[in-house]
Amino acid sequence: MTATAASTTEITRQLADFLASAEYGDLPAPVVQECYRATLDWLGSALAGALEPPARLAQRVGRGFGTSHEATVFGASPASAPVAALANGVASHILELADVHKGSTLHAGAPVISATLAVAERDHATGRAFTLAVALGYDAALRIGEAVNPGHYRFWHPTGTAATFGAAAAVGSLARLTPAQMRDALGTAGTQAAGLWEFNADGAMSKHLHPGKAAMNGVLAADLARVGFTGASRILEGDRGFFRAMADSHDATRVIDGLGERWKITENCYKLHSCCAHTHTAVDVALEIRGRRAWSARAALDSIDRVHIETYGPGYAIVSDANPTTPYRGKFSLAYCVAAGLLEGNVGLDQFAPDRFGDDGVRDAPIASLLPRIHVRVRDDLSARYPARWPTRVRVTLRDGSEESGASEYPRGNPENAVSTETLEEKFLGLVAPRYGDRFAADALKAVRWLGECDDVAAVFAELPGLTR
Repeated sequence: MTATAASTTEITRQLADFLASAEYGDLPAPVVQECYRATLDWLGSALAGALEPPARLAQRVGRGFGTSHEATVFGASPASAPVAALANGVASHILELADVHKGSTLHAGAPVISATLAVAERDHATGRAFTLAVALGYDAALRIGEAVNPGHYRFWHPTGTAATFGAAAAVGSLARLTPAQMRDALGTAGTQAAGLWEFNADGAMSKHLHPGKAAMNGVLAADLARVGFTGASRILEGDRGFFRAMADSHDATRVIDGLGERWKITENCYKLHSCCAHTHTAVDVALEIRGRRAWSARAALDSIDRVHIETYGPGYAIVSDANPTTPYRGKFSLAYCVAAGLLEGNVGLDQFAPDRFGDDGVRDAPIASLLPRIHVRVRDDLSARYPARWPTRVRVTLRDGSEESGASEYPRGNPENAVSTETLEEKFLGLVAPRYGDRFAADALKAVRWLGECDDVAAVFAELPGLTR
């Protein structure tokens, strides 16, 4: 399907028609494989994040909604599908290791797969129905996110807004909604779409809530549509719809251009560092420079006189904290993440331990010493390439007057700088084994490998002991 100027007046209808009519057989083999990779990556973050304090709080509140055994809640007892979607959506976004998509700046896995798994378990869907729903959920979320990016990103967190549509689309696929019902589901999803960036000023837990609530709202939207509850028929393009309300400019054609031909999940990006994705390109370059010099932490600290980072404006607005006071704020500090990469050769969970931060800023002495030497500038030429590229240039000036420099436009894990499935499986085991044990981690990996071909999704995790912690 190719978008035309005239067709932009019926964006919601065209998207709903596609979502309601798609079949598993429409998915090319690479798309099916990418659904596995995305689900694997999501599951690792969800299992590990389920034991973190924000997830525990969400699980506790969820228990107050009533007792149900419809769907798995990682780290806790089963719950209703909406509550499971909420709790797992929160859990999977805590460690800042969730997948991301450049063009929409959206983390689709946390809301879309959390909603899909919950309803697939409740409704005893097949693995193929699950896979189709994941692919469609990513398509809807990422296309709508692209249509309003980058203007939408100034105030709105797309994982809480555009991804609500993706969650509804995925659940609507599982429910085999008609085109009219799917349009209603999108309408109800859109009127619930929310997620403001103001949480970042405080390092509040709202960022984790956004994908959880998007997942829960997507389940609600599709379930309501299934029983006849109507939603706005032009929720995207209407005079008071999502596009006009949520961005100063938009490109509606991004929603339908190549629909059914180019599957957006194949553009998915996987994070290898436990911090905001807007730091990753610079972190990769910092790690390359460190490797080039074969530095130890002490050698790097003694050798570096100053570090100059050039980056793109919309991303730096999110990661500009120069001396973070908490682990969460550290994940949104370009300077801290680059310093950790240069000194320690890793920007993983250990680099954000609570004892590294205090009320006055970074307490880790080597990193605290390097931070004042790091200077960041936004460059217009780099900003102009965003969001199609996330470019960075790094120049390290040494005390002897020599320099090391590097540049990149795509972080590792992006399709343009891809990582193997084996790497993602290693990431999964590295997240799950320390928290649940080696045996559980191996069994969980087998379970997700089986998920796409099983006869009943509900049986997959029911046969995996040790989920409740």
